[in-house]
Amino acid sequence: MPTLLLLPGDGIGPEVTAQVRRVAERIMPELTLETRLFGGCSFDDLGTPLTDEALALARASDAVLMGAVGGPKWATAPRHLRPEAGLLNLRSGMGVFANLRPALCFPALADASTLKREVVEGLDIMIVRELTGGVYFGQPRGVETLPDGQRRGVDTQVYTTSEIERVSRVAFELARGRRNKVTSAEKSNVMETGLLWREVVTALRARDYADVTLEHMLADNTAMQLVKNPRQFDVILTDNLFGDILSDEAAQLTGSLGMLPSAAIGVAGSPGLYEPIHGSAPDIAGQGVANPLAAILSFAMALRWSLGRADLADRLTGAVESALSGGARTRDLGGSLGSGEMGDAVLACL
Repeated sequence: MPTLLLLPGDGIGPEVTAQVRRVAERIMPELTLETRLFGGCSFDDLGTPLTDEALALARASDAVLMGAVGGPKWATAPRHLRPEAGLLNLRSGMGVFANLRPALCFPALADASTLKREVVEGLDIMIVRELTGGVYFGQPRGVETLPDGQRRGVDTQVYTTSEIERVSRVAFELARGRRNKVTSAEKSNVMETGLLWREVVTALRARDYADVTLEHMLADNTAMQLVKNPRQFDVILTDNLFGDILSDEAAQLTGSLGMLPSAAIGVAGSPGLYEPIHGSAPDIAGQGVANPLAAILSFAMALRWSLGRADLADRLTGAVESALSGGARTRDLGGSLGSGEMGDAVLACL
């Protein structure tokens, strides 16, 4: 039987993953569901944000779906024991190097965006973010005290040819099944890693993907173009740091952070990691008002990419669209439904 590991995490994570469990049990009853502590709650109970047992189970599952981690409660914990460190260790431990972040504007939500309808209507972007390299993993890093008493923080941005090539292949392959265009975003004008990124992507396209249109764009200009003319993009390929920022910006184009799912994939046959891109939102945690749609759509991505059920992924995405078209809205979308009520609406459309 296929297995899905749920890692609810912190804040609103347990609330949104509870709705995923309901949907999963309805649409794929043969799926085995496992749950483990992860993030701050795991640190509180088990002394670490990611136990060896949880990581081993993640590697052995067909797919892993997490809620969210972190919050001010753990801001003073040692950096290597903070919830975010557990997330980075999970990503690297699973070897999921390519983060797929779709920004899709459902027709019913075209007016929910802060941009005009004519700018976002029909929006369909896929952001491919490198996930296990770059400044989040580079060494050396840390904060030190200098001889004159000043403190200095150091983060190191590092990429190798192979790291850039493997995530670029994912972007080019995806583009072939979409509108056949890749926009590679970096800062080659001021960063050595950006220059290497541009050179490697250019060479790979010339060698193996000459049929795919490739354009290079500086990351800051990409940020501007996302709010000026977002429909010019098909697949955006970028590094770990810029991908983190640009995908959050793209989320707002769709109406809410609560609408954007993500998938993190590695080599063929390995389990994928799926998560809504919103944070733990401690300000609303426990109130039952969080939008579960990003988590539910993340499960739809798991059905497609890891569980081999593209048919069910289409069905679930269609149910979300039908629920929205029928007027179902959580607070972030201008409505009044709670997490469970939005889950009810999706289930009714299934």
